[in-house]
Amino acid sequence: MIITTTFTVPGREIGEVIGIVRGNTIRAKHLGKDIVAGFRNLVGGELKEYTEMITEARDEAIQRMLEDAEKMNADAVVGVRMMTSQVATGAAEILVYGTAVRLKE
Repeated sequence: MIITTTFTVPGREIGEVIGIVRGNTIRAKHLGKDIVAGFRNLVGGELKEYTEMITEARDEAIQRMLEDAEKMNADAVVGVRMMTSQVATGAAEILVYGTAVRLKE
């Protein structure tokens, strides 16, 4: 499956636009990681616990989008975008979406 943020696939022609596909997940902070991150916030530096959490959430959301595209028998997803939003105190949603297409042979 080809995934791209562009609206075309280099060297290939889009034969059919199938529709919008998406994947999302909502993640909350883990109390233990939150405490460690809180200490790190006092002295400065990257909050690695949060970086790891968001990276895992982004990967999961992408995988869910791909599963959605596979159900539609898509060859590629173009115009992929990612959004993050806070949905509750300490919880964030990662949303990944794009357009499922079939490519010409």
